[in-house]
Amino acid sequence: MTTRAMVLLLALVASGCRSSSHPVTPATLGSVPSPTATIARTLDEPDRWTVETINAADWVVPLKGLVNLKHPEAKAAGLESRDEPIQVYFHALRHPEHGLFIVDTGVEKAQVEAPKEAAFRGLIAKVLPADALEVHVTTADWLAEQPEPLTGVFLTHLHLDHAMGLPDVPAGVPIYLGPGETSDRSLGNGFVRKVFRRALKGHDALREWQFSEDPDGRFTGVVDVFGDASLWAIHAPGHTPGSTAFLVRTDEGPVLLTGDVSHTAWGWEHGVEPGTFSSDKTASAQSFQTLRAFALEHPSVDVRLGHQVTTPALAAR
Repeated sequence: MTTRAMVLLLALVASGCRSSSHPVTPATLGSVPSPTATIARTLDEPDRWTVETINAADWVVPLKGLVNLKHPEAKAAGLESRDEPIQVYFHALRHPEHGLFIVDTGVEKAQVEAPKEAAFRGLIAKVLPADALEVHVTTADWLAEQPEPLTGVFLTHLHLDHAMGLPDVPAGVPIYLGPGETSDRSLGNGFVRKVFRRALKGHDALREWQFSEDPDGRFTGVVDVFGDASLWAIHAPGHTPGSTAFLVRTDEGPVLLTGDVSHTAWGWEHGVEPGTFSSDKTASAQSFQTLRAFALEHPSVDVRLGHQVTTPALAAR
């Protein structure tokens, strides 16, 4: 290794790098801060949103990344790291006036038909590995079957298993995400930076939620996305700096999309936060407990986790 290469490597190790250099602009959507008390008052009133959860793929990842195995509950249960089956979800939100949105993005069509041309390829695809993905539907194929055009994308966070479908999102469709998702620095970002560069090629600047502190002091920040108390974006940092959950009033009751604030059914139901996949474990635990406590207080909420299906029994715990 040359001296110059060694210096560059040491600089990378010392400071880390951003996950993406794609431009970011403040979101104008979701400009209304929302107190938790307002959510509680209106939560059970039906609205015209519908939520469809699509299992784009099955995958297997280490349990230690999904669940904090050092937590007393995990130790008492005798949990040890193993390969854990997960699902790669995205969620379709439909409203007669606001349009069709997806929360997270599923899997790119090229991942199945031309993996050497997919955004998720190369060394990182071998390490994770991409060939362990059992894809059920690609984002492109799913979008082609919809009777209405895609209005926007809400990312819970900028990790590969939530952003793999971005190349299938039509150019010009706005993409929203939480603060700090592209600017957070870590050494690991060096391995995914090229993936996100390819995934975001041709897309407009990412639109960053402008969270302000929850006036009721409960959540880190909440915005009323459309200003009509029908859909809220909730800042829940820790897994990543901008991790965002979404709470939707539908015609069948409220739905909470946790993203990776909680990955697994076991973790959610036993009160154990995510493990090593989270960048700030203290903040991750706090966001998890706050969001879970809210759901327990409102048993009518249909909780949809990041990568597994929870059970209705949680309401009785």
